Amino acid sequence: MFTGTYTAIVTPFRNGDLDEAALGRLIRAQARGGVDGIVPVGTTGESPTLDYEEHLQVIGRSVKLAAGRLKVLAGTGANSTEEAIYLTREAERLGADGSLQVAPYYNKPSQEGLFQHFKAVARRTRLPIVLYSIPGRCGVEIGVDTVARLASICRNIIGIKEAGGNADRVSQLRQVLGPGFVILSGDDSLTLPFMSVGAQGVISVASNVIPRGVSRMVSAFAAGRLAEAQRLHAQYYPLFKDLFIETNPAPVKAALAMLGCIENELRLPLVPISQASAQRVRTTLKACRVLK
Repeated sequence: MFTGTYTAIVTPFRNGDLDEAALGRLIRAQARGGVDGIVPVGTTGESPTLDYEEHLQVIGRSVKLAAGRLKVLAGTGANSTEEAIYLTREAERLGADGSLQVAPYYNKPSQEGLFQHFKAVARRTRLPIVLYSIPGRCGVEIGVDTVARLASICRNIIGIKEAGGNADRVSQLRQVLGPGFVILSGDDSLTLPFMSVGAQGVISVASNVIPRGVSRMVSAFAAGRLAEAQRLHAQYYPLFKDLFIETNPAPVKAALAMLGCIENELRLPLVPISQASAQRVRTTLKACRVLK
């Protein structure tokens, strides 16, 4: 079951190409930080800018680097059903533990279209599937009834990453789907509010930078140590917010570059954050005692 802390790992580039050495450093840091798994080539991994070969290269490399210490929930969603099927089957072949399936973006399918899309993908793989609802990016929300309908007929659809910013939806999902269905927060700042009404962890951007901090916060809440979880949330809340000061993943890549982990390089149409935003991120990293 995909519960706990999963890092939506960035895709590091150097001179336009995948920086495999930096990816290795990042994944080893995640293992040391106590996270439960990683999510390569999701939104934070700039998946729309990678071609098929690169997409699968990142997944394959992530599986090898995780080496069984971390679960790998591969981002293999697409706004083309056939593309999503292809990437998911290839991720299964490469040894991924599961697939994160984002709602098809730009083409804005109906709820029936979403149902048929996810059903088609699920029936072509044995991998466990975590749906990903992020209406702010995709222009469409995966409806609660659609999730329940999918879970009832596709046994490998086992969870959802909820990134709509609404704790009430978590309550609705939990009521309809019962305790066995995995619900993960898609927003670092909402992890504790979501867990308080039934979520079981987070797919985190901030854990790229503070894997131990996020994993400790999630574990503390899950174990009933509410005061500890709240203290960690308060400590890192400014970072949770400022890592979204501009479009993700530009701020988190800037932060990782400040820490000497990667080059501050993105692929167009994304660009590095402004000088003013970079100064704010640097100040927040220092205030949170992440950067000296």
